[in-house]
Amino acid sequence: MKTPVLACLASAALLATATDASAWSQETHRRIAIDAVNYMKANPTTTNYAKLLNGATKAGYTIDQFAAALGQGAYDVDEFADTYICGATTGNCQLAPVWGLGASIVKYTSYWHFQNHTQGVDAHGNDIGGYNYAKLTTWGTIDTMAASWLVGDYLDDGAGNLTGWFWSDSSKYNAYDKTEKNYRLGGYSTRSMYADYEKMPFQPIDNLGQYWFSQFLAAPTVQKLGFVLHTTDLLQPHHTWTTALNSFTPLSTTATDIRPLLTQGGRISYNQGGIVLSSTDSTDRLNTARVLIPHSIAMAVRVLNRAADRF
Repeated sequence: MKTPVLACLASAALLATATDASAWSQETHRRIAIDAVNYMKANPTTTNYAKLLNGATKAGYTIDQFAAALGQGAYDVDEFADTYICGATTGNCQLAPVWGLGASIVKYTSYWHFQNHTQGVDAHGNDIGGYNYAKLTTWGTIDTMAASWLVGDYLDDGAGNLTGWFWSDSSKYNAYDKTEKNYRLGGYSTRSMYADYEKMPFQPIDNLGQYWFSQFLAAPTVQKLGFVLHTTDLLQPHHTWTTALNSFTPLSTTATDIRPLLTQGGRISYNQGGIVLSSTDSTDRLNTARVLIPHSIAMAVRVLNRAADRF
C-alpha cells in the first residue's frame, strides 16, 4: 500500500467531513467512492483495477465516468424515500422527524444506517444490532428531541395493520414489508417490534450493504455498487457510537457476504472516533477524520476489488 497516495486521495473528503458535525455528508460519500477508484487506478498492481476498468468499459463508461456514477449512488442512499413513521394518535405517516429545511437533512431512512457495538446480538438475531433508542449510550440532538416527539409512533407497515387511535392510519409506504424486509436477510422480525419508536430495533447498516451487494451480484450495475459504498458510514463514529488498507481482511474472489468486512470498519470507528461523540471542537473532528477517511476509502477499495471479479 502506498500510504502517501491514500492520504492525498483523502484530502478532498477531509474538508467535507471536518465541517460536518452529524455524519458523513452526502458529498463526502461521493468523494470517498471516487477516491477509492482513484486509489485503485494509482495502484493497479495491488488492486483489481484492470478488472474494474474492463467492467466500466463494457458498461460504456470511462473510468472517471464510472467513478462519478459510483459516487452518485453512494450519495443517493440518503435520498431514499423508503421509511415512514406514523403518529401514535393520528396515524399520520411522515418521512422525516423535522420539518422545513431540516427535513432535507434528517430522514427516517437514516435509521437503517447504524451499527451499535455496545449491545451484542439484537432482537432480529444480528450479531451486531442497528439503531435502537432504548439501547443508546450516547444521545445526539435528534435522539433527545425524539424522546418527546416520537414516543409510541410506529413504522408504516401498510394499511390495516399498526394504527393510531381509533384505527386511524394514513399509510404512505409499507416500510415493514418493503424496506425492513429487504434488510432483514432471513432474520426474525414482527410488526410489534416496530409498534413504538422508543423500542424499535432497526436493522443495522451492514444488512443494508449486504442487501445491495447481493442485488449487485445478481445483476451488476454501477448504481447498486454505489449504494453498497454508502456503508462507509460505518467509519463515521456517530454511526457506530461510542496502514488503512491492511486494516481490512480482503474478500475472497467468490465472497457473497460482505458483512464481516463492514463490521471490521465499524470496529475501527468505534475504537478510534469516540471523541467526536462528545466534542464539537474542529481540531478533534479533523484529527478523527484524518484516521477514518483513509479507512473509509480503504474499505471501499476492498469492496470494489471483490466487485470487479463480478464484471
